[in-house]
Amino acid sequence: MKVVLNGNIVPEAEAVVSVFDRGFLYGDGLFETLRLYQGQPFRWAQHLDRLQQGAVVLSLPLPFDGATLRRFADDLLNENHMPDAILRIAVSRGLGPRGYSPKGAGPPTWAMSLHPAPILDPANPPCWRLMRSSYTVPAGERLASAKHASRLVHVLASAEATAKGFDDALLLNTAGVVVEATGSNVFWIERGAVRTPPLSSGALAGVTRGIVLELCATLAMPAQEEPASLEQLQQSDGLFLTQTAREIVSVRSLDDAPVKPSPVVEQIRAAYREEVRRETAVG
Repeated sequence: MKVVLNGNIVPEAEAVVSVFDRGFLYGDGLFETLRLYQGQPFRWAQHLDRLQQGAVVLSLPLPFDGATLRRFADDLLNENHMPDAILRIAVSRGLGPRGYSPKGAGPPTWAMSLHPAPILDPANPPCWRLMRSSYTVPAGERLASAKHASRLVHVLASAEATAKGFDDALLLNTAGVVVEATGSNVFWIERGAVRTPPLSSGALAGVTRGIVLELCATLAMPAQEEPASLEQLQQSDGLFLTQTAREIVSVRSLDDAPVKPSPVVEQIRAAYREEVRRETAVG
């Protein structure tokens, strides 16, 4: 497998990063993951925009422009012959003096890699068991808008769910408001409307989340951002997650309590698949 490291395409065994890199030492960096369908990056512009906005939040100068990054993505795809894959982009502040201060750090380190995409069977779409995590994210977190590399709460919440036999964990913030799952945004159906936590809750602005809100408008389906408690989700008329890799994931239970199946979820899943076909000419 070939990867890109600092503008060079090399075998992954040769792609090494210094132990003094701030991404390794402090999680001082950003990352993006996006889906490739038959060699076509899906919603490239939105992922690039989020990466660039995150760089502003972290005051981290990106060592590439969008056109350069896209060219390397195409080259990497051709080198690895993986038309259906997950593309991951990572950038750190690079090497620097010991200590938290970023003064004197750089130039940034950046990498790009391809990974197998989950196989999605239309006849058997993903349907997960979700649990509330014992970990919380800070209410009013200023860094929530950036997909930064410091994801320890999400790592530990995911490990907690796996250890207890669940598919994923639901994160609340310190004010008791639902935020997101460890790698997904959360939606629920209530009184005929599709609802999702506002970004102000601490949720990441997921690209797939944004697409679902677009699709709801196209389908004339009521949708709104609204703070929610765990109890609201437990009493909802349907619950689903959105993520780049698996698209739309139904939730069948929350803390082992069954969640009502909703035809709305299937309608959104079908609309999402159609959007993928339309934009990438898949199928």
